[in-house]
Amino acid sequence: MRKVGSKERIRGFLRSHVGEVVSSIQIRDAIGTEVSEWARRVRELRDEEGWKIITHNDSAELKPGQYLLTELPAEKVKFARGISARLRAEVLDRNGFTCQMCGLTPGEVDPATGRKVRLHLGHIKDKSLGGKDELSNLRALCSTCNQGAKNVTGEKPTAIWLLSQIRRAGLDEQRAAFEWLRKKFGGD
Repeated sequence: MRKVGSKERIRGFLRSHVGEVVSSIQIRDAIGTEVSEWARRVRELRDEEGWKIITHNDSAELKPGQYLLTELPAEKVKFARGISARLRAEVLDRNGFTCQMCGLTPGEVDPATGRKVRLHLGHIKDKSLGGKDELSNLRALCSTCNQGAKNVTGEKPTAIWLLSQIRRAGLDEQRAAFEWLRKKFGGD
């Protein structure tokens, strides 16, 4: 007998609660507390399969951790093709297995969440705005930056722009940048 995946369990739960505000705890409990990536599955339903799921980012009437499926999705679901393992490896290798926004690496503790960093691939130009799944449009991002960057961040800064910002910064900020680079690249 086929095991029902977490995304299918979330689909079933949300279908039975169309038009009702549900909490992240209700979703987690409905699909099983052993599923750690349930929020990602909800985003996939929304972003890749077109489910009309709104959150506090979409409506001021919802609080953080609340979700609302406004209507049932169409019967035929179009599944998006994922990024290949080869392309994923190329992007991570090119980016030095480092978040391209905050500089954290896997295993470090994210000061924003207190959890260990996990890297994801983020689109520079979001797919919803016409971006493609190709090396030049992908970058490594930690979970925090990837969620915060959705549809709002542009391309990464050029070296000239970045150096100009460091030159404009105060001495303490320049020292902090220097220390971070020395730690990252292991220089003496």
